[in-house]
Amino acid sequence: MSKDNIQDAVSKNLEKYFRDLGEQPASNIYDMVVLAVEKPMLEMVMTRAESNQSQAADMLGINRNTLRKKLQQHGLI
Repeated sequence: MSKDNIQDAVSKNLEKYFRDLGEQPASNIYDMVVLAVEKPMLEMVMTRAESNQSQAADMLGINRNTLRKKLQQHGLI
């Protein structure tokens, strides 16, 4: 899947979210999207890195300590 496909998937899902909201006000969209995308991304990267946090952090382009914090936030460690 290319970057464009991921962006298209997010856009389509946000369009559906706004359609489903109707006239209700939207709130906390940023947190909603980040939480929805971040956990499965972390799970897949950790699987791909065979649970090696240093390798996973390199793949993600983040610091290993940041990765650990995110894994803890999502209950993945």
